[in-house]
Amino acid sequence: MPIYELEGRRPRIAESAYVHPTAVIIGDVVIGERCWIGPNTTFRSDFHRIRIGDCSDVQDNCVIHGETILGRYSRLGHGAIVHGATLGENILVAMNAVVLDGVHLGDGVVVGAGAVVAPRARVPPGKLVMGVPAAIVGDVPAGMERGGRDEDYVALISRYKTGLHELDMEEVKVHSRIGD
Repeated sequence: MPIYELEGRRPRIAESAYVHPTAVIIGDVVIGERCWIGPNTTFRSDFHRIRIGDCSDVQDNCVIHGETILGRYSRLGHGAIVHGATLGENILVAMNAVVLDGVHLGDGVVVGAGAVVAPRARVPPGKLVMGVPAAIVGDVPAGMERGGRDEDYVALISRYKTGLHELDMEEVKVHSRIGD
């Protein structure tokens, strides 16, 4: 797994966290307890620090760069980008959403899929944000109050730590028709 110290700044990852072998982690990055970090994620802390709160998950193909804090029990959906923002607890940034420099999201905010939150935006707790550029469209709907908190991803930690095994090409070659 590519984890790099940069100019004396070294990542720190809780033992109880899971980090996929294809994740790239550079510099002053702290990943908290019971976090799940998915395939092909990038944490690049070459200028500022990145902090990922306990029990959060950062899903496949996410990019985090710049001074970024992700609060506890939060989730970044597949392909999300966070660049220099502060996100509270129980946040959900849905798939392919972008959160830009200087943004502050209050606790329990949900950012809809594909939304782009403009630089320096301030979103109060419990709001639903959607669109390009993103706008507050109301309160987080009933049933989504927990934001990104999802015990399924916490459960994935032990499954991946014990059950994920890399295979080489010889082990997966099919010698008969696909579908048989």
